[in-house]
Amino acid sequence: MSNETSASATPICDQLRANGNWNPAWDAFAELDPAWAEKFMAMGMHPMLSGVLEPKVFEFLAIAVDASCTHMYAPGTRRHIRRALELGATKEEIAAVLQAVSVLGIHSSSLGAPILWEELAAIESMKAAVVDAAV
Repeated sequence: MSNETSASATPICDQLRANGNWNPAWDAFAELDPAWAEKFMAMGMHPMLSGVLEPKVFEFLAIAVDASCTHMYAPGTRRHIRRALELGATKEEIAAVLQAVSVLGIHSSSLGAPILWEELAAIESMKAAVVDAAV
C-alpha cells in the first residue's frame, strides 16, 4: 500500500479530525495503515452513524468508555460530557453514568479479596504444620 493516501480515502478519520473528535494517540496507527484506521473508525462509529441509538445514549456510552478505569481518557470524557449536555442530558444522568462505570474497578477487589483469604489460610496451615512437626 502506498504511503500517500488521499483525504477522500479516509473520510471518517478526516471528519473526526475536522470536528475535534480525533484522539492524537491514534495518529501513529493512522499513519502506519490509513485504510485499517478508517475501517476501525467506521466500526467504532457505526453505532452512532446507524441511528439505532439516540445521540444522547451514544454519548452516555462514550462517557462510560472514556471514564472507565481501563481507559481514563479525560479529553474524550470532557468532549462527550459536553456533547451530552448539548443534547439535553441532565447532570443527574451523567452522574449516573459515571457512578455505573465506577464499579468496574471493584473487580480488582472482588478478585483480590478471596485470593487474600486463601493465601492467609495457606500460611496459617503451614504455620500449624510447622508447630505440629515440632511437637
